Amino acid sequence: MNLHQLLSILRARRALFLLVFLGTMAVALAWVLLRPVHYTARAPVLVDISSQDPLSKPEHQGATSASYMATQIDVARSDRVAERVVDMLALDKDPKAVEDWKKATGGRGSMKAWLASDLKANLEVKPARESNIVDITWTGDSPQQAAKVADAFSQAYIDTALAIKTDPAKKYASWFDEQQKTARERLEQAQGRLTAFQQKTGVISADGIDMETQRLNELSSQLTQVQGQLTDVANKRKASSSAVSETMASPLINSLKADIARQEARMQETGANLGSQHPQMIRMQDELRAMKSRLAAETSSIGSSINTAYEVGRGRERELQGAVNAQRARVMEFNRYRDELSVLHKDVDTAQKAYEAVAERASQSNLQALTNQTNVQRLATAVEPLEAKGPTPKVALGIAAVVALLLAFASAVLAELLTRRVRSADDLSVATQLPILAVVPAHEGGIAGPRDWPQAPSRPALGYGGRGT
Repeated sequence: MNLHQLLSILRARRALFLLVFLGTMAVALAWVLLRPVHYTARAPVLVDISSQDPLSKPEHQGATSASYMATQIDVARSDRVAERVVDMLALDKDPKAVEDWKKATGGRGSMKAWLASDLKANLEVKPARESNIVDITWTGDSPQQAAKVADAFSQAYIDTALAIKTDPAKKYASWFDEQQKTARERLEQAQGRLTAFQQKTGVISADGIDMETQRLNELSSQLTQVQGQLTDVANKRKASSSAVSETMASPLINSLKADIARQEARMQETGANLGSQHPQMIRMQDELRAMKSRLAAETSSIGSSINTAYEVGRGRERELQGAVNAQRARVMEFNRYRDELSVLHKDVDTAQKAYEAVAERASQSNLQALTNQTNVQRLATAVEPLEAKGPTPKVALGIAAVVALLLAFASAVLAELLTRRVRSADDLSVATQLPILAVVPAHEGGIAGPRDWPQAPSRPALGYGGRGT
């Protein structure tokens, strides 16, 4: 179908073409005039994935950024955020909203959930392309309402993200506070048992050498010394009194022995000249006997002193042995006390470490519970839109005109195809599949005469292959 055929069809079907075109334009104009006006406001927020919480480990890594952004978008669309918007805007206290809820549900169910679902119907949350910015848009009946609700959704999302971060920390902080009290009580009880045991036994430290052990060492040393002295005295006691060192070292005994020797020497000299009955000899014998008696007395005195020293040493040995045994028993008892004291010290150390660990976690949880910072930030406040959502009336009518032309053209062509007419020589050739030998032009007014007839060709209009041109 060539252009001439199309133009002939449009000329023939011009009434249908105009009807479809004007009808379409009328419908478009009615839609432009009667369509509901909606306004869309945008509130962008930044989700900073790379930010790290100084109180804990990094929450997110680059490998999980896509899933994290998807999670954040779902959070922004959640019922919790929408219900928070209802609370922020006090929509559940608006008489009109209450009336709409009653009409829609008959007063059944939760009004807050119904209002949140109604708000979510006009909500759109989508991330910017290749960016961590999330656009929160809401469509309303007025620019003020759209901006107000979009701002409320962005703030509710930020508050919810912070609550999701701090709520577990608050629960942990409460739990750790209770555990801290319990750990403190256990530590105080362990310290109380340790102090009471120290006061009861007198054992202060479980390490090192205490006074009792030092005293045992001193008594053992004294006992060893006394036993050595007693052994020496026993050996002297067994020996002859004149053979002991004290006798041999005594100046008096040595002097008496020397005097006796000299006396005996004089008596031998005198006895050679005088008889044994001579008064001088008798006197010298008496002096010699006196000297020997004195020597024997002195020697016996040294033996008696050795016996006395032996008895005293034995008594001292028994006394020290008893003291050593008693002190050894006391030291053994103190060793048992030290073992118990060591166990009590370990109990205190264990309780102290447990308390410090719980106190540290409790302090960290309390700090996290008190934080008011999150990795979601508002980039801008929603601005009241100046134009309604959708195309402007001029653009809508222009698009409608193009669509109307296409529909009118399609209607004319379809009507022509349903009731095909011969409107030109080309249509006749196509319909008969025969060549056109001549064309008689249409006569405009009057009856055509011979001079208006077309000139016959000088020769038949034959085409190649026997077909006319």
